[in-house]
Amino acid sequence: MKKLTIATRGSKLALWQSRHIKSVIESHFTDVEVELKIIITSGDKILDAPLAKIGGKGLFLKEIEESMLRGEAQMAVHSLKDVPTVMPEGLVLSAITKREDVRDAMLSENYPDIRSLPQGAVVGTSSLRRRMQLVKQRPDLVIKDLRGNVDTRIRKLKEGEFDAIILAAAGINRLELNGAVKYFYPISLNEMLPAMGQGALGIETTQEEWVLEIARYLEDADSRIETTIERGFVDTLQGGCQVPIGVSARVQENGEVIVRSILGMPDASEEMGDMIVVSKEQISGVGETMAKTLIAKGAMELLQRAETMANEA
Repeated sequence: MKKLTIATRGSKLALWQSRHIKSVIESHFTDVEVELKIIITSGDKILDAPLAKIGGKGLFLKEIEESMLRGEAQMAVHSLKDVPTVMPEGLVLSAITKREDVRDAMLSENYPDIRSLPQGAVVGTSSLRRRMQLVKQRPDLVIKDLRGNVDTRIRKLKEGEFDAIILAAAGINRLELNGAVKYFYPISLNEMLPAMGQGALGIETTQEEWVLEIARYLEDADSRIETTIERGFVDTLQGGCQVPIGVSARVQENGEVIVRSILGMPDASEEMGDMIVVSKEQISGVGETMAKTLIAKGAMELLQRAETMANEA
């Protein structure tokens, strides 16, 4: 019997994701035993500074990837929105799972949606992307940084530090925390575009053939299409969580793919974006092409100013 080791962070959500993949693998590959190896990452240790200032979401992967490269694990299960677009040599993004809800969600004890928040309400998020799109709708809101795992963020909401907090709907759904607060409001894509890859799990592996065979079973074709477009868009813009970028590619039942994007300043003082509709046969390079169209309109300069503003905040 082969033993597959999955390296994982120790948060509830990371463990849920890894245990879910463990269960799927063991139910299909009866000759494979799966164990989890919990690793504390730099991102887990540094909780008193915004991600944009300390190196971005790649801080949640560094020690996990080092463990895999040392041969201590063969697989890692990530929230794909946290995975940089460039993989370390020796590792590969070998599968992308079927997506959960791609939307962001507002959680509150007193207010059912963004429109109902009172003037000057305090909203918690660690994301420049969410900040930009919130301020665009409601410039009167007070946006404060919010770090920590899902339980910590909800506790801070319940203790009254925030009137509302914004999290990825997928994580709330996976942990079945929809009822943990009075109001759980999935934010429509017309109100807020998500991060690249949001809602999907990215399966990062070593390049051993037996490991790649397992990973292929976890792959979802539509998720690969959507997230490849989204990641291509962000990669071409050379953007990460240090700058506000939202992008959504959605495969429709008729075979069309709707791609939408937004980027701008954290205070929403400037923004630009695009929307295109293509068929599945036309998707090659779509994300990159959309990014280049915006670059021609000054996107890189805008994002440089956005990064400067974020670092000065």
